[in-house]
Amino acid sequence: MDSSEIRIGRSKADLDTPALLVDLDIMDANIRRITETCRAHGVAWRPHIKGQKAPDIVRKEVQAGAIGITCAKLGEAEIMAAAGFKNILIANQIVGAIKVRRLLDLCESADPIVAVDGTENVLELAKAAHSRGRRLRVVIEVNIGMNRAGVAPGLPVRGLAAAIAEHPGLQLVGLMGWESHAVMLADPGEKERTIRLAIGELTASADACRQAGHRIEIVSCGGTGTFPVCVQQPGITEVQVGGGIFGDLHYRNHYHVDFPCALSLLATVTSRPTPTRIVLDAGKKAMSGDAAMPEPIGIAGVSNLRLSAEHATIELTAPNNTVRVGGRVELQVGYGDTTVHLHDEIVGMRRGRVEVIWPITARGKLK
Repeated sequence: MDSSEIRIGRSKADLDTPALLVDLDIMDANIRRITETCRAHGVAWRPHIKGQKAPDIVRKEVQAGAIGITCAKLGEAEIMAAAGFKNILIANQIVGAIKVRRLLDLCESADPIVAVDGTENVLELAKAAHSRGRRLRVVIEVNIGMNRAGVAPGLPVRGLAAAIAEHPGLQLVGLMGWESHAVMLADPGEKERTIRLAIGELTASADACRQAGHRIEIVSCGGTGTFPVCVQQPGITEVQVGGGIFGDLHYRNHYHVDFPCALSLLATVTSRPTPTRIVLDAGKKAMSGDAAMPEPIGIAGVSNLRLSAEHATIELTAPNNTVRVGGRVELQVGYGDTTVHLHDEIVGMRRGRVEVIWPITARGKLK
């Protein structure tokens, strides 16, 4: 019997800390909301799993109706393929002999799609695929406002599509883009207009490719920060909404989306050096504060939270003697994407009891 079996059915108070928790009722409701919204608009759901990294959670999404998954890194895709997932979009450029060889190896167990945005990478992938007798699926990444990677919309997209068509080792299946410049807009009208214009450039590029004779099956975009507006745009075929299943303070406070927070971090009070200071056994190595700071749950009068490597220090506006050494403090996660990957497992809670413990097997898969 492993340690996870021993903990099933126990309460939070029985868990060792730091422990990453997910409220299963909230997560299940968030998944339902995404799938039902996608279904209502005739759009497929391909969740981005860079902030989930646990095949068991991904399996729940697929069971709920997801048509495939999106990965940020090849290493994540390898883990997910080993867990049985086949339809994998790697929303990134795979460059260099080592990674390209791994990508072609991945084709033995899955049917990956990889993003391209330049002729040099196209040629590299085409040569490798041809030498292995493979036909690799690719999508063109289009820069619709993020200003990171991607081809400019319109004619440059059509030109790259023509270059791809010259190589029998590659199969162009569609386009992808990410309207990330809209996520932090607070005004709903401005945000909706920005999303509509950005995705309009993506769908217009897809139409231009079709008019040039290219078969475009996939037009992929969207994320939690633009949900549900992204789902409602004409011409898209799928969205990559991922972090919404967990929700977090970053999405709520900065991206202005209303997914309830399902993730939390359980810590133990290790010191009460003053009546207005609480020290916990969880710091930067257990939770991130880069995009948004975590927030203690159920503690009034918090004036400051400071994270060091192994500790969190909570400063209070007034003395509090109810939080004692050895007691537990739960914190809402600031940003799930940079918190989940710090842990080996995630503990699924339902009504205060441990229902399941999932290994986070794709953590550390940065290559």
